[in-house]
Amino acid sequence: MTHPEGNDDRRWPTLRPPLKWAGGKRWLVPRLRTLWSGYTRRRLVEPFCGGLAVALGLDPRRALLNDVNPHPVNFYHHLQRGLSIRIAMRNERELYYRHRADFNRLVTGRGGRTGKAAQIFYYLNRTGYNGLCRFNSRGEFNVPFGRHRTIAYTRDFTPYAAPLSRWDFTAGDFESIRLSPKDFIYADPPYDVEFRQYSSGGFEWEEQERLAAWLARHPGPVVASNQATKRIRALYRSHGFKVKLLDGPRRISRTGDRTPAREILATRNID
Repeated sequence: MTHPEGNDDRRWPTLRPPLKWAGGKRWLVPRLRTLWSGYTRRRLVEPFCGGLAVALGLDPRRALLNDVNPHPVNFYHHLQRGLSIRIAMRNERELYYRHRADFNRLVTGRGGRTGKAAQIFYYLNRTGYNGLCRFNSRGEFNVPFGRHRTIAYTRDFTPYAAPLSRWDFTAGDFESIRLSPKDFIYADPPYDVEFRQYSSGGFEWEEQERLAAWLARHPGPVVASNQATKRIRALYRSHGFKVKLLDGPRRISRTGDRTPAREILATRNID
């Protein structure tokens, strides 16, 4: 029997996430699709849309995709317009640092929303170390050159224009999002781990607490993922979430450790 909210009409072929994203959630999409399947007529809201793995995997008809980092959002805005990459792209250290310097001049000036900034951001994302997206306190991208043997760059992003045209993209704090009571929220914030400098403002423990409280106030369905630290498990349970433990792929590891990482999947108001 189909849930009254259900609708499995997929109008577009599944597209791969256009960016390389540390901690991306492609591996979690099958489990999220099960939770989402009863609510597909609703709007999907992601406060931390990251590399778009979840939105592309769930393929909602309507979505509000937000990120505190404005640079991937600028890239997605240009994907909606049919972005084509025209800058030089090679897996070369000298070119990488030259493009990184150009990008930082743009984003610390008034060029952060331009097509050139979107193009360079894509190149830095593909060429930098481990797919990291990291900024210093001045808002400058500071990821070093990567260690890739080969890189398959994409220049023509026009296949993304039509699917992404259905969705709204915003950049800002999650509490600035204008929610509808029936929205389906999936939140995948910067994890409760040592590395937090995803944006110039960081994401400290106080932000984790503020996010959990904000999610708990939403009357519609909510799903959240995070590193399964003891305090994260306690935080979400204290707000009435059902918390399941999952084995996820190992996030960035300086030691090369690839054993599964313990993560949580927290749910509220899910049938």
